[in-house]
Amino acid sequence: MAMLKSSLAFLVLAFAFFFCYVMSSGSYDYFQFVQQWPPTNCRVRIKRPCSKPRPLQNFTIHGLWPSNYSNPTKPSNCNGSKYEDRKVYPKLRSKLKRSWPDVESGNDTRFWEGEWNKHGRCSEQTLNQMQYFEISHDMWVSYNITEILKNASIVPHPTQKWSYSDIVSPIKTATKRTPLLRCKTDPATNTELLHEVVFCYEYHALKQIDCNRTAGCKNPQAISFQ
Repeated sequence: MAMLKSSLAFLVLAFAFFFCYVMSSGSYDYFQFVQQWPPTNCRVRIKRPCSKPRPLQNFTIHGLWPSNYSNPTKPSNCNGSKYEDRKVYPKLRSKLKRSWPDVESGNDTRFWEGEWNKHGRCSEQTLNQMQYFEISHDMWVSYNITEILKNASIVPHPTQKWSYSDIVSPIKTATKRTPLLRCKTDPATNTELLHEVVFCYEYHALKQIDCNRTAGCKNPQAISFQ
């Protein structure tokens, strides 16, 4: 009887350690590839203004985030290899400075480091650091959101507004997949501003899939793109 109890205690302990390991190393279902509109980024930062805003007029990478269907904000801050700048070799660095710049403070390396340490490490079993940044750049190149919207006559405008479906439709036509939009509210005018466009990819980050999440815009009938 004592031996049985000891065995059960061992199994419970082993399961607890395994569960903790899985949670800390990162368990995810799919990837969110998030691109941001730089002007919105700095416009809504009132408490912590952008120190070195870049006047970019094209969508740039925010991050590639391994995510769970039950909670898309998880996992994050997993155990794993910390960011190593030497792995961003010169040719890749040159590419990332175009596709993945820090539009708030101008410190690209710190931005990449933060994204890898918070998100990238959670999918390290699938993509190592070099692959993580290479594939993110390739995703950015695959579909130019700025040009897709421009071809649909959706361009930055100080007063014009579009519906959520107006913006999603041309992107869906180009990619054959449903993206997700996220908005931010301009505190000065209470205007709903287009902030991010999200593409979703399956577990291995090889095939784009539909993003079946709730829209991230409070007023889907009146979205500003400025």
